[in-house]
Amino acid sequence: MNCEIKVKDRIGTINPIFTCQPAGAQFASIGIKDCIGLVHGGQGCVMFVRLIFSQHFKESFEIASSSVHEDGAVFGACNRVEEGVDVLLARYPHVKVIPIITTCSTEVIGDDIDGVIKKLNEGLLKEKYPDREVHLIAIHTPSFVGSMIGGYDVAVRDFVKHFATKGEPNGKLNVLTGWVNPGDVTALKHLLEEMDIDATVLFEIESFDSPLMPDGSAISHGSTTMDDLRSTANAVGTIALNRYEGSRAAEWLQQEFDLPTIIGPTPIGIRNTDTFLHNLKQLTGKPIPQSLVKERGMAIDALTDLTHLFLAEKKVAIYGNPDLVIGLAEFCIDLEMKPVLLLLGDDNVRYKEDPRLLAMQENVDWHMEVVTNADFWDLEDRIKNKGLELDLILGHSKGRFVAIDNAIPMVRVGFPTYDRAGMYRYPVVGYAGATWLGEQMANALFTDMEYKKNKEWILNVW
Repeated sequence: MNCEIKVKDRIGTINPIFTCQPAGAQFASIGIKDCIGLVHGGQGCVMFVRLIFSQHFKESFEIASSSVHEDGAVFGACNRVEEGVDVLLARYPHVKVIPIITTCSTEVIGDDIDGVIKKLNEGLLKEKYPDREVHLIAIHTPSFVGSMIGGYDVAVRDFVKHFATKGEPNGKLNVLTGWVNPGDVTALKHLLEEMDIDATVLFEIESFDSPLMPDGSAISHGSTTMDDLRSTANAVGTIALNRYEGSRAAEWLQQEFDLPTIIGPTPIGIRNTDTFLHNLKQLTGKPIPQSLVKERGMAIDALTDLTHLFLAEKKVAIYGNPDLVIGLAEFCIDLEMKPVLLLLGDDNVRYKEDPRLLAMQENVDWHMEVVTNADFWDLEDRIKNKGLELDLILGHSKGRFVAIDNAIPMVRVGFPTYDRAGMYRYPVVGYAGATWLGEQMANALFTDMEYKKNKEWILNVW
């Protein structure tokens, strides 16, 4: 078999690729207007997540902590949730949505978050905030299982499940973006606009790239509203871009409201963007306009200029969020490159059933490894000790030292990226994303050719 899908073959983790479930739930929460998540756990469960968000987006985000200490870890800390909700509502008059996001410690001690929410709804909210709309939502994300990917998926489902309300058809399409950048949302909305499709985009995070105004305000937040979430039940259908980031919500809407639903493929590269547009056409009946046919042709022209001369046969390792990694691998294959190592940083058993990975098993004619529950030692060990030869690495900033130490060119893509400026503004999805990715990979190889004096003369005549 040329393509192996296997679990990491050792105990423990050395330099993880992902962080934990609560981080994913927090990322979902900052996409909703008038929402501040309350993370029920130690302060570090918020502090380090906010830090990594700020590193990536270069913006500030509001997320609260119940600040559980030793006594709470022993005797229970439900009172910290009650106090936290009261403080949030008193301090932030605009807040209407408070997801209560659990962590490993509070799940282990067995704090009854659903019971606390019932108590608060019947007590504090009626007594102290009787004229205020407040939604408390329990999001269970124990960080001793899964990863930030699963936490995001669970949170999106729980938000939709809480708000979705059947009413009159709204003629809109639900588009669940997954864990993307503001630039990706802009690119997706462009494709939808060109096809004249009115959509509820979950989540509207273009506003993460926020201005610094004269009044000194510098807090970023998504702009998806409660009404947007309520209206998801009344859509013409749902399309989830990713299998692991939003599919739970899409499947719930299908089961609960009988909405036509399509999950994936992630629209990275020409092939998958084509499929995305055809899926939009299938769900809405809207034709694919000539403007997008031209845009597609321009992307293909840009990639054709690079593929045979510079990208073909290049061996690539890719790590990061699973849908991103698999989409990038498919794109690289279409560019005649050879993904030889895919690293997926959690133990999701569904990976072995992923039809995209199964297709690679059937079709690739070179040795390729897909390692689940992987970490950065899996990448470094293969390079240093097992003879893995690479021309390029694709992934987020956490793996940069492997690239630096082994003098392998690297393209930053995914979350978190903090050692390159403005990367969140650029899409990896759609035809625009395909062009940008192809040119980024080529430019990384060009720079490497110059530094290593490896056929750099080609650049003089290209």
